[in-house]
Amino acid sequence: MREELLHPSADPVEVAEETSLRPRRLEEFVGQPRLTEHLEIVLQAARQRGQAVDHLLFAGPPGTGKTSLAAIVAAEMDAHLRVTSGPALERAGDLAAILTNLEDGDVLFVDEIHRLPRAVEEVLYPAMEDFQLDIVIGRGPSARSIRLDLPRFTLVGATTRAGLITGPLRDRFGFVARLEYYEPEDLHTIVTRAARILGVQIDSDGAGELARRARGTPRIANRLLKRVRDYAEVRADGNVTGDIARAALEVFEVDERGLDRTDRAVLHALCVVFAGNPVGLGTLAVAVNEEPDTVEDVYEPFLMKQGLLQRTPRGRVATAGAFAHLGLSPPAGLANLFDPS
Repeated sequence: MREELLHPSADPVEVAEETSLRPRRLEEFVGQPRLTEHLEIVLQAARQRGQAVDHLLFAGPPGTGKTSLAAIVAAEMDAHLRVTSGPALERAGDLAAILTNLEDGDVLFVDEIHRLPRAVEEVLYPAMEDFQLDIVIGRGPSARSIRLDLPRFTLVGATTRAGLITGPLRDRFGFVARLEYYEPEDLHTIVTRAARILGVQIDSDGAGELARRARGTPRIANRLLKRVRDYAEVRADGNVTGDIARAALEVFEVDERGLDRTDRAVLHALCVVFAGNPVGLGTLAVAVNEEPDTVEDVYEPFLMKQGLLQRTPRGRVATAGAFAHLGLSPPAGLANLFDPS
């Protein structure tokens, strides 16, 4: 498999290290057992028929393995991987240029596919369904449309906002799967594997501590491992034990439930600044100095999973568990909303 990035990277060293931690084959992928079982069947069937695999759509929270699965699909099919993103395809011509350069069996990965402009999305319809591309030549009365044949390729889309994908686009994917947050046991395995690749000495207690605080997300688990590695090398003997991991995570302000500074800022705004009253998303985002999309896509899902935040018709509300986590007493109306025990 050869991977081609169609957008520049900010830090080649970080990208190389991050890529080295990604599983390269489906058998190396940890977690998501139902998804991997279904995907294995789809890939094996395509290989047996000697055809390109059906178009695939992966939805789920950030950092749960959508990009890794796209690379695995290309590797399992022994195909080239082309990578781009929805926001990078501003005009229909941008997508047309990529499609006309694909080879038979190539895998085209479009990250954040829900952010495709409508004009670009409509170019995809005949390309996905009939492997043909409609191009308009000229303008005005003399304009004419020609249809080009495309090689049989596989489109792999990834999204954190499945609800924003239009029905016509979603229906053209042959396999749609949702990735969920990972269990601590799976994250323990992921941390142990990443430590082995990075050459970090870590014991089971240290890996377990990172797994519990990784917010159910492999990307965060790997990031925490790197920061704990730095702490262990600077302030200890380089070995990551449970005590070293806890001390490091305290320095980096990741608490025992995996909440970081922004998470706690959200809870502080809800519990203290707005005194437990419902708050709109835009107002909450301004209060914590973040973009609304970031609050909604990155922070809210985990806080809701932890039972610390609820969405109501009137706005976001902190639960009694959020007040308890901050060491505060909840308002009387919230006393029975969430049992912190």
